[in-house]
Amino acid sequence: MAKSVLVVDDAQFMRTMLSKLIEENGYEVAGEAVNGEEAVQLYQDLAPDLVTMDITMPKMDGIEAIKEIMKLDSEARVVVCSAMGQKPMVIEALEAGAKDFIVKPIKPEKVKEALKNLVD
Repeated sequence: MAKSVLVVDDAQFMRTMLSKLIEENGYEVAGEAVNGEEAVQLYQDLAPDLVTMDITMPKMDGIEAIKEIMKLDSEARVVVCSAMGQKPMVIEALEAGAKDFIVKPIKPEKVKEALKNLVD
């Protein structure tokens, strides 16, 4: 069975692009969320193998969502995909529990590498 990925981003075009890249690499998109609250709920419902997480989103940002997901599952694998590539933001995401950080604009090979490193 294909490994499943939850795609979290408030921008529809980013969710579509990431979903396409994930599927092209042989993984299944378990679901999509538009904010951190939805991400936490879907994580509970779907138990995906990996989560791609944006940082800047309405309702609950990605850092808070990562913290909530890690409370639910300390083994959760989260890759942050964000334009917020400044060092303090990267460090905060990693401290919250993220396993990797991909800076937007996203390069397909970076997504492939993260999937391979964290899911296979």
